[in-house]
Amino acid sequence: IMDEQLLTKQLQDEGFDDVYVWEDGPDMNYPPHQHPDVSAHIILTGEMTVTVDGKTTTYKPGERFDIPGKTPHSARMGSEGCKYLVGEM
Repeated sequence: IMDEQLLTKQLQDEGFDDVYVWEDGPDMNYPPHQHPDVSAHIILTGEMTVTVDGKTTTYKPGERFDIPGKTPHSARMGSEGCKYLVGEM
């Protein structure tokens, strides 16, 4: 089990002002979108498949990915859904 408090502090120490846990249901899909600033994601349970610049990667518990600001991307949750920590500037 990952330490959500420790991971939250790590993101805050990196300068992420808003850090929270988010959970999506099975096969939830986010069509292409973008955020104004960089966002960090750390998978806690389940999995998420993300497509950025035509490259698709699946992330599993313990893995982290950051999306640069103003970068179009899409995401689909795995068959068991996904719970993840989000850090936003």
